[in-house]
Amino acid sequence: MQKLIKYITNSVYRPLLVKYLSSTRVYVHKGIRLLVPPEVFHPGFFFSTRLLLAYVSCQPLSDKSLLELGAGSGLISLMAARKGASVTASDINPVAIEYLELNKRRNDLPVSVIHSDLFSRIPSHAFDIIVINPPYYSRKPSSFAEYAWFCGENGEYFSGLFGELAGYVHSGSKVWMILCDGSDMKMIRKRAAENGWELHCVYSRRNLLERNYIFKIERASPGGKSAFAIQTDEVRRRV
Repeated sequence: MQKLIKYITNSVYRPLLVKYLSSTRVYVHKGIRLLVPPEVFHPGFFFSTRLLLAYVSCQPLSDKSLLELGAGSGLISLMAARKGASVTASDINPVAIEYLELNKRRNDLPVSVIHSDLFSRIPSHAFDIIVINPPYYSRKPSSFAEYAWFCGENGEYFSGLFGELAGYVHSGSKVWMILCDGSDMKMIRKRAAENGWELHCVYSRRNLLERNYIFKIERASPGGKSAFAIQTDEVRRRV
């Protein structure tokens, strides 16, 4: 059955989706109205954004400082701002930045938008919450749009992420990242461990095409649990 679903997806659904997303589209989610251009990851057709949004929306956000690293369309940032968080949204893609600015004005929500490769242009600040929907796949991106998908041939994105993360958290910060079962989990956990971090799975869900995992990123403790095993320390209710 899974093979049949993948065949139908690749031969029928994917070509239609590529054609549909070749133009700027309007996407509405719970009152947030977005313009999403072809160069930006569309939150309506890829499960990871909405799953991460549902998880984050269940957390206390009022009066929290929140950074969405690689915000893309900005859906999570705008929803968090509507819930009372002080939000910073960043992205490496200049088209994403243009539309983030447009969409925050269209929705009349206060979001600080920064054009940045990871943390490079984000002023040093300890955020209460950091939310990350990273590029999953091991290939060198050849355009700004591809930075939403590809993390470099050797996981350079994750080396940069875990190498710089310590400068943007405090002892009580929550850092959540979503991955899928098509990601190179071993490589990602290795990059985390090299920089003194480990990943703890707090939620997972399967859809027709893949399983997604939401991880909490925490400082590795000496003699603690392995950073190379998917942990299930926290049981969260389904979102």
